Amino acid sequence: MDLEKARFNMIEQQIRPWDVLDQEILDLLAVVKREQFVPKAYASLAFVDTEIPLPGGQLMLAPRVEARVLQELNVRKHETVLEIGAGSGYMAALLGARARQVTTVDIRPELAALARENLARAGITNVEVAEGNAAEGWPAGAPYDVICISGSMPVLPSSILSQVKVGGRISAFVGTLPVMEAQLITRMSETEYQTVNLFETAVVPLDGVKAATRFQF
Repeated sequence: MDLEKARFNMIEQQIRPWDVLDQEILDLLAVVKREQFVPKAYASLAFVDTEIPLPGGQLMLAPRVEARVLQELNVRKHETVLEIGAGSGYMAALLGARARQVTTVDIRPELAALARENLARAGITNVEVAEGNAAEGWPAGAPYDVICISGSMPVLPSSILSQVKVGGRISAFVGTLPVMEAQLITRMSETEYQTVNLFETAVVPLDGVKAATRFQF
């Protein structure tokens, strides 16, 4: 496989047509090597428009979804980011290239270990990988400028909403099958949030979400 040609085709044929037009994001996708974060058994799928299996029944999001979320979050160099659901560490690597500091949390030890290993191999030093259940947020580093939730939730819990700063943004996949909404939620004030529906999708549920949890938004 010609990796650079496959990467170019991914960016130009999958990602750019999906309204990802920020040149800094497109350039970043050429720099952060996606193939380094894909399990070896699925190396041939690294640049394909599909979700890729990860340990524990989880999935790596399709490239165009990752890129669109990254663009909409508009992370800036002085900001701190929480990612809920580390997966392979690829999204954390992209976020880390844009942010001052990223904390990525996964409930599954095998995924936390995979993300930590991949990020270390890629030489990324401003991403901390934590193991635990962040389905209600991760208070240890709160408040955050940006929260990126990499799995779907039926409704966004108030505990996560409270952990983003005023002016901060949350990306989330909200709803249940067959259709979910990718949303960008911006905290406008202490009590007011603005929600924009970005696109419809279907994303694997986030681990650790309690069915009986009371949600409020």
